[in-house]
Amino acid sequence: MKVLYCHPTRETGRKDCVAFVDVELNEHVRLYGLRLVRQPDGAHFLFAPQAGQRRTATFSKPLAERLTALAVEALETANER
Repeated sequence: MKVLYCHPTRETGRKDCVAFVDVELNEHVRLYGLRLVRQPDGAHFLFAPQAGQRRTATFSKPLAERLTALAVEALETANER
C-alpha cells in the first residue's frame, strides 16, 4: 500500500480539504482523488470521492487509519519541498 501522488490544496480554514491523494492499495487496485480533510481539533480523515451525493467507496476503520497516516506523511513530505 502506498501513496502514488499527493497534491496539497493550501486551504487554511478550520475544516478544510488539505490535499488530494491517489493511493495504490495493492497491485490490482488504485484509488484516485481521495480527499485528506483536517478537522478543527487537528485530526485528519481521508475520504473517497463522491458521485453526486454518494461516496464511491468506504473503508474499514483499520484501513482508513492506515490510509490517513500514509496521506498525512505524503502531505508533510510535499510541504517540505
